[in-house]
Amino acid sequence: MTRVLLALVLLVSAASAQAAVRIKDIADIKGLRENQIVGYGLVIGLNGTGDTLRNAPFTEQSLQSMLENMGINVRNETTSTNNPPRPTTLRTRNVAAVMVTADLPPSIGPGERMDVTVSSLGDATSLLGGTLVMTSLRAADGAVYAVAQGAVTVAGYSVGGQAQNVSQGTPTAGRIPNGALVEREVQGSLHEMEFLVLELKNPDFVTATRILDAINRYAGGRYRAQIAFERDYRTIVLSKPRHIGPVRFLAEVGELTVEPDTPARVVINERTGTVVIGRDVRISTVAVTHGNLTVRVTEMPVVSQPAPFSRGQTVVVPQTVVEANEAGSQVAILSGVDLQRLVRGLNQIGLKPSGIIAILQAIKTAGALQADVIVQ
Repeated sequence: MTRVLLALVLLVSAASAQAAVRIKDIADIKGLRENQIVGYGLVIGLNGTGDTLRNAPFTEQSLQSMLENMGINVRNETTSTNNPPRPTTLRTRNVAAVMVTADLPPSIGPGERMDVTVSSLGDATSLLGGTLVMTSLRAADGAVYAVAQGAVTVAGYSVGGQAQNVSQGTPTAGRIPNGALVEREVQGSLHEMEFLVLELKNPDFVTATRILDAINRYAGGRYRAQIAFERDYRTIVLSKPRHIGPVRFLAEVGELTVEPDTPARVVINERTGTVVIGRDVRISTVAVTHGNLTVRVTEMPVVSQPAPFSRGQTVVVPQTVVEANEAGSQVAILSGVDLQRLVRGLNQIGLKPSGIIAILQAIKTAGALQADVIVQ
């Protein structure tokens, strides 16, 4: 069953690699990207699951600063006119310090909303039922681009008592759908770009050439001009015709289909036993055998009873049984003319994923695997 599933996965991967894909799925527009923003805030309204202020002093300082900004003095209190002021000790467990993160989409304008992620900083056990207080979100330039506030949605939970605790998911992190209000627009737009540049997500010389030919072939029939030229194996520069807008132009170019080229690569994940073999992987003719040696050690202690009236003692005598078994193996000849024949040759040996991983690594060491091996 394992061999059949492995063959199906590899064959599906090969078939999908041969299919044509849209240009917008394998390339991005340079300059149109998301920007990361981050902020520090407080989540209030927790049911005793917030930070312990003694263990998280930054939460106490933030709470004091927030209350002072609202005109409430909690740092000092005076007992009498003759005694000096003394600090007030806060004992609440309904507040948690959090980091708020979000990705600012390109071309988003002021007044639009987006989702934010809220993550606990202190020793809070859960953010369930909490509400984020207005938090400014800044980018790398230090400017405020959005303000977040709202009820936190938490998928996980954690409940328990003194002897047992049950948890599912991560209750100390959550999201606020449409919780951030954009206050500033990111500089730059399509209309300000003199040239439009396509950046390949997986840079490759063959893929870049195919995209270039597909765009020029389409532009030659529609615009009677060659509008694309390559800068390197990663980027393709487009010269937009004057009588068409950039949005419509990129929409037409993005719908063109090409067949991307994939490198000869074998990806191995030893923890999960996953093996992914690329379509162009080739193996020179090589003979392979693989066998497993199983050693079983069994402890069978025996109780030794003394003879009657011998004044002896009852003792436990250790007894160990060792069995060694080496399963029979076959010698198979692998010659990777194509992916189907390579998979068929590996299945002939009757291996589990761990065995296939060991064989592929050994073939690579022998110099017969004509591909890059990536071990995760």
